[in-house]
Order: sequence, then C-alpha cells, then structure tokens
Amino acid sequence: MTESRLRRRPGDPSGKAQLDRIVRVDHAGEYGARRIYEGQLAVLGRSPSARTIGQMHEQELRHLEAFDRLVQERRVRPTALFPLWHVAGFVLGAATAMMGEKAAMACTAAVEEVIDEHYAKQADCLGEAEPELKEMIEEFRAEEVEHRDTALAEGAEETPGYGLLSAGIKAGSRAAIWLSERI
Repeated sequence: MTESRLRRRPGDPSGKAQLDRIVRVDHAGEYGARRIYEGQLAVLGRSPSARTIGQMHEQELRHLEAFDRLVQERRVRPTALFPLWHVAGFVLGAATAMMGEKAAMACTAAVEEVIDEHYAKQADCLGEAEPELKEMIEEFRAEEVEHRDTALAEGAEETPGYGLLSAGIKAGSRAAIWLSERI
C-alpha cells in the first residue's frame, strides 16, 4: 500500500498513520456500541425490545472481534479513551433504556446514523488501497444501517423529545469519533 493510493482530505495524516487512525477509531466505536447495548440490556431485561437489541449486540460483538484482530495484526495502538468509553457507552445505553424502549431505539438510530456516515467516509478514503479493510467496513456499515432501520421501525421517532435526544447523541458520537481517532 502506498500513500498515494489513499484518498486524503486536508489535515488527514498520511500512509500508515491514516490507516492506524481508521482501525483505532473503528475498534473504539465497536467497543462503545457493545457497551451501549449492554447498558440497554441491563435495564430492559426481558422486554419486547430486548430480543432485538440482543441480536444487534451479537453483531457488534462480531465487529469488535474483527477490529480486535486488526489492532493486533497491524500493531495499532488502541485509543487511550477505552476507560471513558467503557463507562460512557454503558451509561448512555442504560439511561436511554430507563427512558423507555422507544428511547433506547432512538439512541440506536442516532448512533447508527453517525456510524453510517463515518464508515462511508472511510470506505471512500480507502479507495482501492485496502480492499479487504474496505470490504469489511462496507459489510459492517450495511449491518449498522440495518440496526438504524430496525430502530426506526420499532418507533424510535415516537420518543418524546426525539429531535433533541437524537441531536445530542449524534453530537456525542461525532465527538467520540474525533477523539478516538487522535487519542
């Protein structure tokens, strides 16, 4: 892989640093998603939405395992923010679940919308430079879009204050992405 084969935006690092950033942030993001779903499941128990959330959680665990392998294989330094994402993810999941099943789904819809955009940018950046990584990101992106669509079908938008809740979660997700790429 050569630097010239990666598509770069102004301010992006080049070469291995850019690839490390991609693996680092996606590893952190999948870990955060795992923790969000664990927080939701801890609160929702055996509610009707718990089965759906459990299925999404299983997919996130598979995504996390794939990025765990990449971190090791490519010798990428994980984000130093794992302790924060461990707590913040669980708290976000539990808090939205305490607001109700539709709010838990609103959380999923908001997070997955941001991840869809994030993975799309990464796939574009990778171009043809890293076909296996790009294929994995596109596969995971499709599953994240499925999670978003499921959450919307389960009534996410019926949550009282949906617009405000969604905007706050999206802003937090974008901040987590930015920080995890760098720290």
